[in-house]
Amino acid sequence: MKKWNPALAKGEGAKRTREPKVPMATIPEKNRAINAVAELLASSDSFLVAGHKDPDEDCVSSMVAFALLASKFGKRAAIVLGPSVQGTYTYLLKICRYNSITIHREGPLPSASVLVFVDTPKPEMIDRPELFEGLLADPAVPKLEVDHHLGADSSYIGDRGLRLVYEASSTCEIIGHLALKLEADRALMARHEIDELLSRNLVLAVISGMIADSQNGRFLKSSRERWFYGLFSSLFERLLARKTRSGSGNFSSKEEVYEVLAALSEAEDECFRYLSRRVVEAGKVRYAVLDAEESRTLFATWGNDTVVTVAKAFVDSLAETGGFLGLVGYYDDPANSPFAQFRLRRSQAFTALDLRDTLGRLGMANGGGHPGAVGFRLESASLLDIRAAAAGYVELLSVMVEESLAQAPRT
Repeated sequence: MKKWNPALAKGEGAKRTREPKVPMATIPEKNRAINAVAELLASSDSFLVAGHKDPDEDCVSSMVAFALLASKFGKRAAIVLGPSVQGTYTYLLKICRYNSITIHREGPLPSASVLVFVDTPKPEMIDRPELFEGLLADPAVPKLEVDHHLGADSSYIGDRGLRLVYEASSTCEIIGHLALKLEADRALMARHEIDELLSRNLVLAVISGMIADSQNGRFLKSSRERWFYGLFSSLFERLLARKTRSGSGNFSSKEEVYEVLAALSEAEDECFRYLSRRVVEAGKVRYAVLDAEESRTLFATWGNDTVVTVAKAFVDSLAETGGFLGLVGYYDDPANSPFAQFRLRRSQAFTALDLRDTLGRLGMANGGGHPGAVGFRLESASLLDIRAAAAGYVELLSVMVEESLAQAPRT
């Protein structure tokens, strides 16, 4: 993969000149920009995603979709929204919650290593542009732009080499194309241990923007736009069939889509709250475990797919809110698995401990993961008291956290 060269943007910042947006002329040109985005996702720590004033469905969906991509690569992500944006966007904002994506409403911007603008025709249309003056003027901060607005008085915001801008039905279509290209790079997926890039929530965010900007497919202008719309509609329907009992499929209006999405997000919200009522604070570890009866209720009420999705987001939330480690444990649905599952995650601000090292100390042979997140499992029949077992794990994990902090170089 060819790396993005920051020298391409040298001298931009405060001295940016107005350049009208033009469509990317060739496939190699698009691929170079996609490779540059992939390099940023691989090498940068955090992404701040912004859109235009009075954001519409495509804008909010694009912000959420790109933030989800960043989170898939294990990066911190935040979206910038005004305090009054809600309404039909509620389910999208809930998706952020389940994926540890910060929603910045007011006050100074959080720090970020990459600034991302989506669906914004020109600099004057950036939502609350005064917030971004310092970052825009800093040539050390890459500015990535993803947009489908061309011609008229449009002008670039992003750095040269980081402008994924071309004609499409929506900005979400471009992000969907980006996700497809990234997922096709199996080496990239393997390096970052990503099993499923086009997850349900990412597809929901992408299709939401595409439906809104094309008025449920009625205003698609080209065969390429129709192909992408058909592809993501098909993905959307397959995911619904897999994740819901009814497996509906054909929708007559975007309102009907929103009703389904809202119902899905409400189920996730209820599941998240169920887990939240069982949180225990233990020093630098926040954890929650469910006994056999609670686990049966969990799976009977929300189903395997929702439980797995929410459990991953929940342990992320535990780690990020506590600042160090989060742990969640439960018994699998006995109809599907004879095991009890544990997920361990560290905060993105805490890097002194490689979580793979915890598996040996805990005596876990059936487990694995990467430095920031691991999982392990035990046969349910061998686990007499999951809460007592978890308390023992947490005690040892707390010791390992303190050891890693003591050994970390002081700055």
